[in-house]
Amino acid sequence: MPTTVMFKLAIRLCCVSLLAFSSVALAEWFETSEAIMGTSVQAEIWHTDALRAEALLAQVMTVMWGVDTAFSPFKPDSELSVLNRRAGVGWVAVSAELLDLLARSRQMSEMAHGAFDITYASVGRYYDYRDGVKPSDEKIRSALEAINYRYVELDMAGSRGRFQHPDVYVDLGGIAKGYAVDVAIDLLKKAGVDQASVSAGGDSRILGDRRGQPWTVGVKHPRKPDAMVAILPLEETAVSTSGDYERFFERDGVRYHHILDPTTGDSARRSMSVTILGPQATFTDALSTSVFVLGPEKGLELVNQLPGIDAIIIDEDGNMRFSEDLQELATP
Repeated sequence: MPTTVMFKLAIRLCCVSLLAFSSVALAEWFETSEAIMGTSVQAEIWHTDALRAEALLAQVMTVMWGVDTAFSPFKPDSELSVLNRRAGVGWVAVSAELLDLLARSRQMSEMAHGAFDITYASVGRYYDYRDGVKPSDEKIRSALEAINYRYVELDMAGSRGRFQHPDVYVDLGGIAKGYAVDVAIDLLKKAGVDQASVSAGGDSRILGDRRGQPWTVGVKHPRKPDAMVAILPLEETAVSTSGDYERFFERDGVRYHHILDPTTGDSARRSMSVTILGPQATFTDALSTSVFVLGPEKGLELVNQLPGIDAIIIDEDGNMRFSEDLQELATP
């Protein structure tokens, strides 16, 4: 069902069809959660076999741990860390998985006119949000020279990569969680599961519906941790939210958060949060970051050009803005 049609449903659906329960009397919901990739990873599936369900949920978590192990810039032995250490000097062999993710990242960068840039971390690595550390203006200016997604050169045939600037540093945090969610959902689909939800922090993907009713996904209030600004009834959809409340500190009344503008090396501040809905979490994850950096006007202009993609933006003044297909939500 198209996203816009789903939004016409009641915001909260509390009644569950008795038919949904009676149709498969032996089936039930199985769920699990773990702390992975610096966030809470959750999975829930509908299955008739408890042992098989538990095995599939374990495989989902194995996928998540695998992505974290391979692509975390904070693990010295990860494939990404090896690339960051060596690619500034010459060609480095990379796995097909990393090569594909780097190629997808470049495509997103080109589509978003550089607003999405995995080399942002050439500056971003000098911020410490836990301890409230901001690099000096001089350090930011110097490190900015290494931010350019075009500096990540890929040899697709040879499965290798290199950096065209010695100080380039790559972080896949703006796309890797969504990618892991997609891999997990694909695993479940191949196993015959047709009703499931997998989430990693702000990135989720819904498979099918929830026993005849839509799943519900909340959009957090960016300034009230326990409040929601919307409850979205969804099915067969990916949804990603990027917000300035995830990792941040404040100094002299200024909020410094982890979503950096690649052109300045400073936090992007024209939005508080961006939620993107679409078919795949890899894309919605990267696009939510892109739109956040672009700001509401340019961000919505981009989204409105993409078929099957919707956006909800809370701008810097706390106003909710919607892509064209969701404009009806702006009217009480």
